[in-house]
Amino acid sequence: MSHPAPTGYSLAQITLHWIIAAIVFFQLAFGESMAHAIKAREEGGTPAGADGALASAHYWLGIAVLALVALRLALRVARGVPAPVDEGLTGKLAAGMHHLFYLLLVAAPVTGLLGFYAGEPWGGVHTVAKPLFIVLILGHAGAALFHAFWLHDGTLRRMLVPQRG
Repeated sequence: MSHPAPTGYSLAQITLHWIIAAIVFFQLAFGESMAHAIKAREEGGTPAGADGALASAHYWLGIAVLALVALRLALRVARGVPAPVDEGLTGKLAAGMHHLFYLLLVAAPVTGLLGFYAGEPWGGVHTVAKPLFIVLILGHAGAALFHAFWLHDGTLRRMLVPQRG
């Protein structure tokens, strides 16, 4: 028996979205510390205090992203998601963007771990995630703001206010 699609996101889905977003922003802002720490170790030295601490945070937060994305995908399967506001081209673009986000949210930590433990080419592949994330985030945020302030269709509100029930 299939259930109708929800009209909004649950508190758990919204919370996971924003926690993952915050972690991704942290990773983008401070991820270079991992490269500095690896370089220092390759040269036989010790990473500077801040680089060492931020590299460790980068490592563990990457693993956290994998776990949180797995939970988010499980909730998505179990509960469903609201139907797109537009079933046309913009709805298809939104679905494509969300699929790319999920792919990148899994691929970035996996390639980061492979780069850390197996070396190249995985480290190089992992570095491509940063500009891809930036492009996706700008597109995603731009679309959310367009829906909120131009179309006034409630799309952004669905990720801010949980559906009751």
